[in-house]
Amino acid sequence: MRFWHFWLNSLFLSSQHEPAHFIEFVMLVLTILLLGIWGVTQELPYMLLCLSYAIGAAISMLVREAIAPSPQARISRLIALLLLVISLYGFVDFL
Repeated sequence: MRFWHFWLNSLFLSSQHEPAHFIEFVMLVLTILLLGIWGVTQELPYMLLCLSYAIGAAISMLVREAIAPSPQARISRLIALLLLVISLYGFVDFL
């Protein structure tokens, strides 16, 4: 029980301290979950929603780094651009 209490407090603290990181984390977790569901069901709406979350997280990362650069800004921008390119390729592939 203490483990869950500690985990929940850490979650609340991180959401208050770095809200942009927290939202990006939630979006990327939902992306991974929807990708797993799509892998099982092979239904198009799951994949499109997964790609939408990935694009949203990538754009949020790029905007956050443009407003307030962090020490690892170069790596963060590279990962965001890679995620954005892969997601946009996925959308074009479905059209």
